[in-house]
Amino acid sequence: MLRATLKSLRSRKLRLILSGMAVVLGVMFVSGAFVLTNTLAASFDSLSASVYAGTDVAVSGKAPVSGGEPDENSATVPAELVGNVRAIPGVEKATGTVSASGARVIGSNGKVVTTSGPSRLGTSWTGTADLRQLRVGRGPRAADEIAVNASLAAAAGIKVGDRLGVLTLKPKKMFTLVGIFGYSGNRDTIGGAQEVSFIEPVAQELMLGKTGVYSAIVVTAAPGVTPDMLRDRLSATLGNAYDVKTGKQLQDAAAESFRQSLSFFNNVLLGFAGVALFVGTFLILNTFSILVAQRVKELALMRAIGASRWQMIGSVLAEALAIGVVASALGMGAGIGVGALLAYLFRHVGNTDLPMESIEIPASAVISAFAVGTLVTLVAALLPALRAARIPPVAALREVAAPDRPLTRLAVAGALTTAIGSTALGLGLAGQGGEATLLLLLGGVLVSFSGVALLTPMIARPVVSMLGLLFSWSVPGQLGRLNSARNPRRTAITAAALMVGLALITGVHVVLESAAASFTKMVDTRVKADLIIAGEPGGDSMPTFDPAVLDRARQTGGVREVVGEYGDIAMINGRPSRVNAVTDLAAMTRMLPLRAIEGTLATLPADHVVVDAERATELGLHAGSAVQVRLAHGGIRTMIVAGIYTDDDVYRVGGWILPAEAVHDFRVAQPSFGYLRLADGADATEIRKQIDALLVDSPEVTVGDRSTFIAQQSGQFDTVLAMIQLLLALAILIAVLGIVNTLALSVLERTRELGLLRAIGLRRAQAMRMITVEAVVISVFGALLGLAVGSGLGAAVVRALRKEGFTEVALPWEQMGAYLILAVIVGAFAATLPAIRAARVDVLSAIAHE
Repeated sequence: MLRATLKSLRSRKLRLILSGMAVVLGVMFVSGAFVLTNTLAASFDSLSASVYAGTDVAVSGKAPVSGGEPDENSATVPAELVGNVRAIPGVEKATGTVSASGARVIGSNGKVVTTSGPSRLGTSWTGTADLRQLRVGRGPRAADEIAVNASLAAAAGIKVGDRLGVLTLKPKKMFTLVGIFGYSGNRDTIGGAQEVSFIEPVAQELMLGKTGVYSAIVVTAAPGVTPDMLRDRLSATLGNAYDVKTGKQLQDAAAESFRQSLSFFNNVLLGFAGVALFVGTFLILNTFSILVAQRVKELALMRAIGASRWQMIGSVLAEALAIGVVASALGMGAGIGVGALLAYLFRHVGNTDLPMESIEIPASAVISAFAVGTLVTLVAALLPALRAARIPPVAALREVAAPDRPLTRLAVAGALTTAIGSTALGLGLAGQGGEATLLLLLGGVLVSFSGVALLTPMIARPVVSMLGLLFSWSVPGQLGRLNSARNPRRTAITAAALMVGLALITGVHVVLESAAASFTKMVDTRVKADLIIAGEPGGDSMPTFDPAVLDRARQTGGVREVVGEYGDIAMINGRPSRVNAVTDLAAMTRMLPLRAIEGTLATLPADHVVVDAERATELGLHAGSAVQVRLAHGGIRTMIVAGIYTDDDVYRVGGWILPAEAVHDFRVAQPSFGYLRLADGADATEIRKQIDALLVDSPEVTVGDRSTFIAQQSGQFDTVLAMIQLLLALAILIAVLGIVNTLALSVLERTRELGLLRAIGLRRAQAMRMITVEAVVISVFGALLGLAVGSGLGAAVVRALRKEGFTEVALPWEQMGAYLILAVIVGAFAATLPAIRAARVDVLSAIAHE
C-alpha cells in the first residue's frame, strides 16, 4: 500500500505541487514573522547594549502624568540634584542630560523632516564620547547654534553653516548648524532617531519647558562598586521621589519596548499567513476531492484485492503528509528569506542603522512551520480520505463511478456553521465577550466564512449558469458555461479562495469608507467653522503652531470669531485622560456640535472644567462636582465641573475641556487646531491667503475649508488601504493557483470528452476559449460572493460602531467594480496553461482514453 501511495505521488507531482503552494505561502509568512522579529530584536539588543555601555546607573524623575507619550518628556530632575548625587559614596561621576522627543527640523525644502516612527530627539550637547563622534564641524557653543546627527542632515538636505528652523515646545526658532555627528560603528543614527543637540540651557527651555532641570542624571560608579550596589545606595538616599535604574535595567526595558512595537509587524505577517492557510485549506480539499473522484476505479480495485478502509484513509493521508512536509520545508526556507529581506529593508530603507550581524532563526520558526503546514494539509485531506474509504469494491465495474451527490446535508451543515459564526461575530461586535472579544471576532469571521463556503454549492449552479449567459453567444462559450455549472461542489470550493480574500478586503474597505463618509457628514453638517487650521495626524508629536497666529487672525478683516484648541494628557481623579483647552468655549459651541445638558457652556472660569456626558456618567459627576486635576507641570489642583455636554456621539473633542489658563501647565503650550468663522459676505479665498501668510513659520499645519480638513484628516486611511491591497494580492495569487489546479485536473478528467469534441469539429482555439470561459465564470462567481459577504460583514461592523461616531454605511462602489474587472483578468490568466493543455489533446489518443 505504501509503494502504491508513493507511485501515486510521483504520477501527480505537478498537481500536488500546485495544491501545496498555498501551504508554502502560509508557512512562509509564519516562519518569516518569527525570523523578522527575532532578528530585529537581537539587533536592537546589540544596539541598546552599546547605547547604555557607558551608563552604570541613571536617575530620572517620575512623570506627574502617566498614560501617554508626552508624559515621559514631562519627568524631570532638578539641576541641584546632580551635586547631591556626586556626594554619595561610590559615585565617581554624575552628569545631567537633556533628551526628549519633539524636536522637528525644517529642511532645505521648507518642510518639516518626517519620520515613520523613530523619535525626533532634542538633546543637550555633552561633547563627544565613545558613542557620539563628530564628523564635520564642532559642537554648539552659543544659544543659536545646533548640531545634528548625520541621518537627519541627509534627510533634511542641510550642511554646516546653514541657517535652519527648529520646532519644539516653542514656536519656530532659527539656528546655525555648526556640527554633524555620528555614532560608534560608523552609524548615522541610533535606531532611526533624528537628533538635534543644543547647548544645555536652550535644550532645557525648548525640550523640557524650563531651565534648571534635566531629563536624567547619568552616574558612573567608582572602582570596586558594582552598578547594583550603586543603585541600591542611590535609591536609599534619594527615596521614592526618583527612579534609579542600572544601565542593564534600562537596556532591558528599551529592548522590551522595542519587542512590543515589533508585535505589529508580527501580527500583520501572521494575519497574511492565516489568510493563506485558510484559503489553502479549500485548495487542498478541492485537489484531493478531484483526485479521489478520478481514481475511483483504481481505489475500488485496491478494495477488491483486500485493502481495508483504514488503508485507504492512510493512503490519502500519507500523500497529504508528504505534501505538507515538503511544502512546510519550502515555506520555511522562503520564510527565512522573507524575514531576512524585511530585516534588510528595515535597516536600510527605514534608515534605522540597526547592527545586523546575522539572521536569527528561532526554534519557534522551524516548529511552527512544520506543525502548521502539515496540520493544515492533513485536515484539508481528511474529508477526501474518508470519501475514498467509502468507495465499494463493486465501483471498479461501473463506467460512471462518481455520481454527483445531493447537497442537502451540506446545506444544513453550512446553515448551522454560518449561524454559529454569525452569533460569535455579533457577540464580539457588541463587546459581550469580555477578554475573549478578540477571539470571538476572529473565530466568528473564520466560522462564518466556512459556513458560507459550505452553502456556496447550493447557489453555484444557478448563479454560474446566469453568469455564463454573458459568454453563450458562441459554441465554446456555451460549453464553458455548462462545464462551470457541472459540479457545484468543485466550482464552489475553487471560487472560495477568491471569495475569502475579497470578502476581507471589501469588509475593511466598507468600514474605512463608512468612517470617511461619517466624518464628512459630521464636518459638513455640524462643524460651523468656515476655515480650520490643522496638521496631518501621525508622527511622534501632534502638529502645533504659534499661539500668536490666533491673535493675528482675530485682527484680520472679515474674521468674526477665532477659537484655538490645545491638547495634552492629564491625571483626573487619578486616571489618565486626554484633555483639551479652548480659548473661547462659548464661541466653540457655535462652531462645533456641543450642547449643554447640565450646567453651562457659556463661560469657563480658570478653576472650572466641562466634561462630556459619557465620562460624567462613568465617574458619577454632576454640575458643581469637584475633580482633582494634575497636568504635566504644576501640582494637583481642584477644579469644579461647570457643565456637562453632549456631542451627539459624532464629534469627540476629548471628553474634558479646560480653560485657556490651564495651557501654561500643558507640556506643549501651543494649539493643535484653530477654528475660524467668517463674517457674512467675507471673501474666504482672500482670508485664507492671509492666514497662510501667518503660518509661514509653522510648516506642519495648513489652513483650509471644511473639505480640505476632511481630506487631511482622512488621509490616514490610505496607509491601511495600502496594507489591505497586499492582502488582495495574496488572495489573488492563491485564487490563481486554485483555478489552475482545478482546471488542469478537470482537463485530465475530461480527456475523452475533449477528444470527442475535437473529432466532431471543435478547433484548438475554440477549446482554449471554452476553458477560458469556464475559468472566468468561476472567478467572477467567487468575486461576487466575496463582495457580497464582505459588504455584509463591513456593514455589520459599522452598525456595531454607531456609538463611536459611525453614522453612515458607505460601499466603495468604484473599488468593487474594479475588483470584478480584476476577477475577469484573474480567470483569464489562470486559464492559460489548462487551455493550452486542452488544445494540445491528441484526438485519437483522447478518444481511446479510459
